[in-house]
Amino acid sequence: MGGLAPDMSVDIGGLKLANPVIAASGIVGYGKEYSNLGILRHFGAVIVKGTTLTPRAGNPPPRLVETPAGLLNSVGLENPGVDAVIREEIPRLEATGATIIVNVAGATADEYLRVTEKLEAAESVRALEINVSCPNVKAGGMQFGTDPDACASLVERLRGATAKTIIVKLSPNTSRIVEVANAVEHAGADAVSLINTILGMAIDVAACKPVLPNIFGGLSGPAVKPVALRMVWEVSGSVRIPVIGLGGISSSTDALEFMMAGATAVQIGTTLFRNPLAGERIVNGMSEWLSERGIESVREITGMARMVNGFDR
Repeated sequence: MGGLAPDMSVDIGGLKLANPVIAASGIVGYGKEYSNLGILRHFGAVIVKGTTLTPRAGNPPPRLVETPAGLLNSVGLENPGVDAVIREEIPRLEATGATIIVNVAGATADEYLRVTEKLEAAESVRALEINVSCPNVKAGGMQFGTDPDACASLVERLRGATAKTIIVKLSPNTSRIVEVANAVEHAGADAVSLINTILGMAIDVAACKPVLPNIFGGLSGPAVKPVALRMVWEVSGSVRIPVIGLGGISSSTDALEFMMAGATAVQIGTTLFRNPLAGERIVNGMSEWLSERGIESVREITGMARMVNGFDR
């Protein structure tokens, strides 16, 4: 190993990040606890939890169920509403120096639009991740994320309301994920992120009932990685906008796999529950891997596995 450290910066639809490792929505909340640990600076960006027009109480407990190699969650988009987020949460997170992305959610297209309009005026919010894929709420989200036309129509409306980078978070709970990705690209999205959690459930055999009061929840963690990696490969081979890969990433090797499959950046989530320092560890591990091979920029490995043995983009 020697020479200059590799360039870890990436560009996501005009949003420039110091490195490609992003804290996924729903994991760091609005950053308060993690900022106290002083670790948010290691991420290229931080995506705050799903934010809606008005406050939401979320789903009743229990909300989390550990599964083999994964985690089921049914939080239900608990949040204080966009006005409180802009007034109270964003300034605190901005003080950490983090690049801020807000995950936008809603029950109707009008709600998504009003949240987007409010966030457009928040200068410190650099990008919006449009959540059309949350599997554990009864209204909103997946009815857009599984329908290419509905999703494209939503993105087109939001594109007219903001100049910020728009990232659309895609649902794996559909056989049409490539169609949805193509539709939102044509509608004006700057990037897509995938995958959101996979719909699943758990049953308490002693009580003879589902563990989660909402019955279903979203499965994340290492168990979903092969599915997520396959979908990133499929989508990145079909769209021209940047792809952000997520789903079961817990090591620098995992992150490199997603980028080699075609991702420009990655998000990490569930692994932060086990190790809050995982972001720094993954960034450093990727940098070391690049340096050992004399690769000057992390951008060079995006799609690398597609270029070997004649794989088409």
